[in-house]
Amino acid sequence: MLFYVLALLGLTVAAAPLASRLLGRDAGWLLSLPLLASAGMAASTYSTGEVHTESVRWMPTIDVNFSLRLDGLSLVFLMLVLVIGAGVLAYSTRYLHHKDTAFYFYICGFAASMAVVVTTDNLMVFYLAWELTTLCSYFLIANSGEKGHQPAIRTLLVTVLGGLFLLGATVIMAINAGTMSISEVIASPMWAENPALLATVAFLIAIAAFTKSAQFPFQAWLPDSMVAIAPVSAYLHAAAMVKAGIYLILRYSPLLHDVQLWNVMLVVCGGITALFGALTAIKCDDLKELLAYSTMSQLGLLVLTVGIGTDAAITAAIVHTIAHACFKAALFMSVGIIEHETGTRSYQKLRHTRMVKMPITTGIITIAGASMAGIPLLLGFVSKEGLITASLDSGLAEPFKILVTAVIVITSMFTFAYSFRYIIGARGATKHSIAEANYQAEEGGFEPEPVETITEAKPTVWFVPGILALVTVVLGIVPSLLNWAVGQAAIATTTDAHEPHLSIWHGFNIPLALTGIIIAFGIILVNFNRELARAMTNFGAPISGLSAVEKIRTGIIDFGAKYATKPSGTTSMRRHLVVPLLMLILITFVGLFALRDLPEVHRETSTPTDWVFVLIIGIGVLASVMAKSRLTVVVVVSIAGFGVTLWFYALGAADVATTQLTVEILTVCVLVLVLHRLPDHFTP
Repeated sequence: MLFYVLALLGLTVAAAPLASRLLGRDAGWLLSLPLLASAGMAASTYSTGEVHTESVRWMPTIDVNFSLRLDGLSLVFLMLVLVIGAGVLAYSTRYLHHKDTAFYFYICGFAASMAVVVTTDNLMVFYLAWELTTLCSYFLIANSGEKGHQPAIRTLLVTVLGGLFLLGATVIMAINAGTMSISEVIASPMWAENPALLATVAFLIAIAAFTKSAQFPFQAWLPDSMVAIAPVSAYLHAAAMVKAGIYLILRYSPLLHDVQLWNVMLVVCGGITALFGALTAIKCDDLKELLAYSTMSQLGLLVLTVGIGTDAAITAAIVHTIAHACFKAALFMSVGIIEHETGTRSYQKLRHTRMVKMPITTGIITIAGASMAGIPLLLGFVSKEGLITASLDSGLAEPFKILVTAVIVITSMFTFAYSFRYIIGARGATKHSIAEANYQAEEGGFEPEPVETITEAKPTVWFVPGILALVTVVLGIVPSLLNWAVGQAAIATTTDAHEPHLSIWHGFNIPLALTGIIIAFGIILVNFNRELARAMTNFGAPISGLSAVEKIRTGIIDFGAKYATKPSGTTSMRRHLVVPLLMLILITFVGLFALRDLPEVHRETSTPTDWVFVLIIGIGVLASVMAKSRLTVVVVVSIAGFGVTLWFYALGAADVATTQLTVEILTVCVLVLVLHRLPDHFTP
């Protein structure tokens, strides 16, 4: 069944360009149906709660099979990928202003790639799908127009770097565990005997996850990617790109949860990212940028919680992953509606825009924003309280437990503040804000800015974020509906999992008291919203992550231009050949003094004929180096090639000689065809 799911997604990707040409932006309605059907097929496959596996031979000589494995963790992430992906496609039908063939192709490709990431049980297939998500994100960001080209390149550089770390981990795990199966690698007993090797794998996987999920010090690409349109941001931040990193660390938690380096990296980097993202979001005037930093912060909380390593922490992280996907997708879609109707995302400009005739959109904004803030009776409250509980029950030494809990609590306070900053900004002007703005304008001797009134968007625009907001409310009031799904995911991710008992009320306890403190201080921060934003603007970081990435990128380009392009950017053969010739001479001298215990060479194996062919080849090589005419080079290089061909024939390797002869003939033909486009002689 899983292969049918992936086949259906593959057909959707193939059909996307044609559907876009025929239906224009309405193609999203049609393309969303296969994603929903795939979600239904996958859910029915796992309905019994038993792990489902499928496999076909692909590259058996290197043990690379296209193996699929659907367990509880894969199911949760697959549902997020497919259901939210279908919602994004449907939402895009009214967000897009024009036919965009590439957009639907890349979104469907993203969904298919993510589906492979979360279901494959083969290390190499996982790596290939991981890199496909990188490419899809690059093309989606670059598809935003000229303004998206540079951010797309920077995003690609950071995420490809993480891919290289993942490739290193893949090679180490495959070689040492003797298998390409992810589940077998995790269960392999050999890791107990190689703690240093396990720590190396933990480091490599952590870095790969950090680059994908925008964790310190690789966080700069996430806000930089905000040039992409709202549907792209909703998918990248809620269910696709950044969730791949979270899935990676959850998948390998059973193997790495006892590795101290792993725990320290996740807790420290996750905590720094959580605080940094929350503090930065406070000052953002662009509401979409605010959501980007909030995503960074929430992902930091997830990484920190997974780093705690206990079963309760892993379970809490899974719940918060679901909650974050719901409210963040709704928030990005809602800011898309605001921008679509008003033409701006600016907090300050929206204060002069009355949206009192947009009750549904403002309701969605309020519900999703309040869920992110952790207001009771919403899913965000349940998940945030789970994070606090997991920290308090972490089993860490008391000072570290207090520190980790403090990071979560402080981050949550600022989360409350920026959530309501978003709600206030997205809801637009009120009578009070208009009167205050007019008063300030009159005091400054300026004309008050006119207030624009915006009416409600069409139902087809707010339908999808409305469903997500409704899900947030329903699961917030009755969180026990998630017990089975979260429990199955926890079984796949932890060593001693049990079905959780999610509830909005656990009695009077420390987590509830801390939640009350978060809300109380959050309200104070909201009341001083502008002063806080002004203070955070003045308190800038000494180093910008984006500028650091850009400096590294330009430095690499400049280095290549100076030391690679400039020396090789010439038509002089001598300058091209001098480096390889010098290297050959160096290798020869090193070999003479370094190589020992070489096998004996039987002199009778060489014949006078061999030396004749060596002489022919040597003459050809020497003549090609000394030639000044391009036509002469073609002739003498072919002499060397045909000399090798004759040598093969003399040795009895007729098949190899025939292949060599064919290559030589084709090479000469191609070179002759291009000669008329080149100067007759080389530059000295």
